[in-house]
Amino acid sequence: MVLAVSVLLTGCGGSKQPDASAKVMKASYNAGAEPETLDPAISTGVPESHIQTALFEGLTRKGEGEKVMPGIAESWTTSTDGTVITFKLRDAKWSNGDAITAEDFKYSWLRALAPATASEYAYQLYYIKGAEDYNSQKGTADAVAIKVVDPKTLEVTLAAPTPYFVALTAFHTLYPVNKKAVEASKEWSLKAETFVSNGPFKMQEWKHNDQVIVVKNENYWDAKNVKMSEVTFKLLEDIKAALTAFESGQIDGSEYIPIEDIDRLKAAKVLRIDPYIGTSFYRFNVTKKPFNDVKVRKALAMAIDRKMLIDKVVKGGQLPAYAYTPPGMVDVEEGKDFRVVGGDYIKEDVAAAKALLAEAGYPEGKNWPADVSILYNTKSDNKLMAEAIQNMWKTNLGIDVKLRNEEWAVYLESQKTINYNISRAAWIGDYADAMTFMDMFVTGGGNNQTGWSNPEYDKQIKEIANKSGDQKVRVAAMHAAEKVLMDEMPIMPIYFYTLPWVMKDNIKGVFRSSLGPIDFKLATVE
Repeated sequence: MVLAVSVLLTGCGGSKQPDASAKVMKASYNAGAEPETLDPAISTGVPESHIQTALFEGLTRKGEGEKVMPGIAESWTTSTDGTVITFKLRDAKWSNGDAITAEDFKYSWLRALAPATASEYAYQLYYIKGAEDYNSQKGTADAVAIKVVDPKTLEVTLAAPTPYFVALTAFHTLYPVNKKAVEASKEWSLKAETFVSNGPFKMQEWKHNDQVIVVKNENYWDAKNVKMSEVTFKLLEDIKAALTAFESGQIDGSEYIPIEDIDRLKAAKVLRIDPYIGTSFYRFNVTKKPFNDVKVRKALAMAIDRKMLIDKVVKGGQLPAYAYTPPGMVDVEEGKDFRVVGGDYIKEDVAAAKALLAEAGYPEGKNWPADVSILYNTKSDNKLMAEAIQNMWKTNLGIDVKLRNEEWAVYLESQKTINYNISRAAWIGDYADAMTFMDMFVTGGGNNQTGWSNPEYDKQIKEIANKSGDQKVRVAAMHAAEKVLMDEMPIMPIYFYTLPWVMKDNIKGVFRSSLGPIDFKLATVE
């Protein structure tokens, strides 16, 4: 959709006539794929999060420098022992005009935890006392320590002090949903006619596999500061087509940049490269041969050249990943970075990789299964990366792997059901603490999706890090868990992200968190 800026004409009749000088501000942005769903309790992907950030708001929201800003909660207090957080809600409304109450948050969080919902992100609520037991069918909803003190006061009791819990309430799984809308239709989140939200914008249209149009939500509590009348999120998976749409003026921005165009866009000073707290990696299906053997997993991880992949393939100033958790997460001491303190766990060494593969029964690639494939979601850069790794393994180890691409929704389902051999994956932090990366791989975790399970890893994360109020103990446990993860190698880290993206210069005030979603709340058009 072409950016449109026009002048409102003075209307006839009525006491409230629009200002003839006022601008109708519209913008368009490529979200990157058809959303799997826009139900906050169920969604998992980055394309979904862009659109949800426009449509919803949690108790808090993200601000510059990852600062935690008031959202639907105007204030909050924490008990001296760090386990009880009391949120005071402001006067706010849903897009349908209903008042937002503390009961809405209790309902929404319990819904995300309900086993029937099958939320892959339910574990983000496990910090609440009784939440994990309810989600794992060992306890009841009544035992989950979410208390509605009054319509404007929500009290949450945590199982242990969790310093980042308030920040976590800005994450989509903890967004409120409108009970009346949810219970009126199972498909409430799939079409504009039944979609009710509470953010700066509301849904006007969802033309599936084409675009989602959101318009200013006049019932939003801070509507006076929302200047955009309309934002169109295009759903282009073809990133070459998305760039063509940007350069021809059909859309105003996109973060999905074809690798082959990065150098040209850099030279033209069009490309923006922002910090992005995330890791690109490949999952191994450890439930099937040959990836049930850690020697095979380690051999493959050691036999690729990450720096070459960055310099020659992705080209966005990324950093090679010799561990899992990316830079940007604080360690015990202020100013110390979790990644720097933890150091590297992977050493690229082709000779050692060959030796490991031989020990596993595949000397020089002999006896290697013929049906091994790399799964990736359909994007040209994912294909180029997979091809480069495919060639490195052939050259360095003598093994052949096939390539298998799937559209976004199908790819997500294949990962969820572990229907792959090796799968391209990525993780963007949900909040600014290493736990947002480390809790993924506990046994049965909704986003584990490798079949891997390790009791020592579970102990370090679930029994120590998640239950200790001592930051030194927490961080030490996360370092110990990461060592277990890298020793076992159910995943193969490739690089730490940056965010190459483009946006027309006349779009101002767009906020990009280093944790991902684009935020048009304060955006304007010049």
